[in-house]
Amino acid sequence: MSGKKRYKRKNRILKMAVALLAMIVAAVGYFVYQYNEGVSMADSMGVQKQDYEFNGQKNLDKVNVLLLGVDARPDESKSRTDSIMVAQYDPKEGTAKLISIMRDIYTEIPGYKNYKINTAFYLGGPELLRETLKKNFDLDVEYYAIIDFTGFENMVDVLAPDGIEIDVEKKMSANIGVSLDSGLQRLNGKELLGYARFRKDAEADFGRVRRQQQIIHAMSNELLSANGALKLPKLIGTVQPYVQTNFQSSDLLNLVKDIALEPPQAVETLTIPVENSYTNVRYEGVGLALDIDFEENKEVIQSFLEGDSTGLVSGEDAVSEG
Repeated sequence: MSGKKRYKRKNRILKMAVALLAMIVAAVGYFVYQYNEGVSMADSMGVQKQDYEFNGQKNLDKVNVLLLGVDARPDESKSRTDSIMVAQYDPKEGTAKLISIMRDIYTEIPGYKNYKINTAFYLGGPELLRETLKKNFDLDVEYYAIIDFTGFENMVDVLAPDGIEIDVEKKMSANIGVSLDSGLQRLNGKELLGYARFRKDAEADFGRVRRQQQIIHAMSNELLSANGALKLPKLIGTVQPYVQTNFQSSDLLNLVKDIALEPPQAVETLTIPVENSYTNVRYEGVGLALDIDFEENKEVIQSFLEGDSTGLVSGEDAVSEG
């Protein structure tokens, strides 16, 4: 090869390297700019964060996260758990699964007497709730993420400024802070939160969980779209003040990378307890709760996570209060 050809080749390689470096710098710059813009959009007060002990078991093959929705109130030192979910992502298979745990399940809480399962978070934070899930369902998680209602509203508005499309099955207004009409429509963050929290009908908490899973499906479709992926840095920045988690930055970045490279085609869902595995019972000092067959539900959970798509089940005969 002549010296002139070698020079041209080196020059071409150098230009390619410079172009690649420029693309990397631009991508990092875009991420930082969008993230900071999201932070600036968030309420600077956010929520009062605290360090939680969390001793979840690491899974080498899958990512398991305890997702908690809380109603953080300024006049209360402890938040109440409005929703309990366990999400699992398998980076090798590119699958995502979501288990909704009914908050009125009457269960043994380690170190305490029996209460409704959502009381575990009130008594001992995410670690005690993790221990309760492990003891009663043999279900362990490595990470937790606690999101405040305000953070959820902001997340929706950043992800979908025109709203998330939802088919609202009936008029809703009782105890949700908004009034919704029936029919297919686009809901903003506040409206979507109200839709997720509504339970003043015959389905009670089971209907509320069904609607929450409906929202998860709609939001995951929005997020996994090309347009949604571009909003991810701003989305993270916006909800950061309202989310408490034990995710380290490197773990979170790896998870985002894996999902981007191997996005799940759908989110499979399961509701615990499954149909015909529980009864409604009233306990003194507790109120109306769900007595469930723990062995049956434990088997369903393991089967679901191992690949059997049991899917969402109904519980229309259940009654909830509170």
